[in-house]
Amino acid sequence: MYSHSYLSGVITAVFQKMGCNRDDANTVADILLRAELRNIPSHGVLRIKDYHLLWKEGRINSSPDIQVIHETPGTAVVDADNSFGMIGAKRSMEIAIEKAAGTGTGWVATRNSNHFGIAGYYAMMALEHDMIGFCVTNANPSVAPTFSVERLLGTNPVSFAVPASKEPDFVADFATTPIARGKISVAEKKEEMLPSGFVQDDKGYPSEDPSILRRGGAILPLGGDRLHGSHKGFCMSSIVDILSGVISGANFGPFVPPVVAYLPRKDKQVGKGTGHFFGAMRIDAFMPADEFRERMDNWIRSFRAGKTVENQEKIIIPGDPEREAEERIMREGIKLVPAVQNDLKAVADELGVEFE
Repeated sequence: MYSHSYLSGVITAVFQKMGCNRDDANTVADILLRAELRNIPSHGVLRIKDYHLLWKEGRINSSPDIQVIHETPGTAVVDADNSFGMIGAKRSMEIAIEKAAGTGTGWVATRNSNHFGIAGYYAMMALEHDMIGFCVTNANPSVAPTFSVERLLGTNPVSFAVPASKEPDFVADFATTPIARGKISVAEKKEEMLPSGFVQDDKGYPSEDPSILRRGGAILPLGGDRLHGSHKGFCMSSIVDILSGVISGANFGPFVPPVVAYLPRKDKQVGKGTGHFFGAMRIDAFMPADEFRERMDNWIRSFRAGKTVENQEKIIIPGDPEREAEERIMREGIKLVPAVQNDLKAVADELGVEFE
């Protein structure tokens, strides 16, 4: 087990060695470790090896000049200058919050970015400002739309955070696929098979092999197949891709650049880098904040009081498992999968950072 503070120091030092200033390195470390604390290791320390390899190949800019390239009172387009995704994404959400403070809502489209960790981090930034937060991002193509054998979309997650009063805040953070790409990587490192309905091989037949993506396979949309609603998962992923990639001027669909170094860069591009989309809404732009929070408490309690299947404890409100995990893991420490621990050790050693 590692303490949060120890890993934070190591990861911050690693990204400083890659050329980030201390504030940016702290941002990357904070977001990666927030994923670990919220029991989403697929978007945590596991990603450092890939980021390091991409940086070594000159495919990520560790000293970016992030700029607003277009704006109105309530909107903006941000160019992240090919930064580590967390750096441009955090600044973009800050801009959305700043605009919402003045106009009631703020919307920011971001281009020329990279993988940014957990989407929930950015949506949750709005909570402390009495705002609802929204965040989506596209990702490199690993998903075959319904009836396709070709990978044309990413796992394209959605996050939505809503403040409550006495009840814990509502925080939804989910991929538009049955499984996130990073969780497949975790299963592969643990040498575990996947449940059926998550992936297919290069001919479109079901598979349970987590390494199938390396051999031309694909992740399925949310729903798995048409009978179980995969066309709806395809619709959700498409909406994310349009908001993140089309409206921002980033790449979209099959043209989004890969987030792993073993995949080559795309020969064809239809925009700049990976795209994200952020939103913030002041709750007092709709009704008094206290009244909204009380109504949100009532909403949450109404669902918690619902009858459940026999032997089930309670209905789970979005954000409950992650919040409970965050409290427990912060107290007990962060446990890394041995393969991930070894990867971090290798990166730290190469960069001259001490890691036990």
